[in-house]
Amino acid sequence: MAKPQRPEALRELKTEELQQKLVVLQEERFRLAFRRGTEAISNPLQFRTMRRDIARIKTILRERKGA
Repeated sequence: MAKPQRPEALRELKTEELQQKLVVLQEERFRLAFRRGTEAISNPLQFRTMRRDIARIKTILRERKGA
């Protein structure tokens, strides 16, 4: 399981890097959800970590857009 991303570390990334990371996380979350439908997931807490990382990235992107 991947560790949650720290907001400070995410803020240091460029906007393009954040957008790429967001796409990768959303794709990974989709695949994990699809697998959950067909087989048992070893660590269901991955969903929470991914969801929160996606929210952190979206928040930072939204802050940058407004500034």
